[in-house]
Amino acid sequence: MKILSIIGARPQFVKEAIIQKEINKYDDIEEIVVHTGQHYDENMSDIFFQVLNMKKPDYNLGINGSSMVK
Repeated sequence: MKILSIIGARPQFVKEAIIQKEINKYDDIEEIVVHTGQHYDENMSDIFFQVLNMKKPDYNLGINGSSMVK
């Protein structure tokens, strides 16, 4: 089974850490993590992956706080 997790803001990082901990209990589940890049500053993003022992994102959309609406 594959699970796609999409995260981008600080509250989502905290929730995702809990989800990852549970998913890691199962060998038959593969999680794919996509970071929207909404928070791209190290203090607002990378630090959460380190402190919460989270898997680094498989993909980063690099939105960087910009609006996708034109």
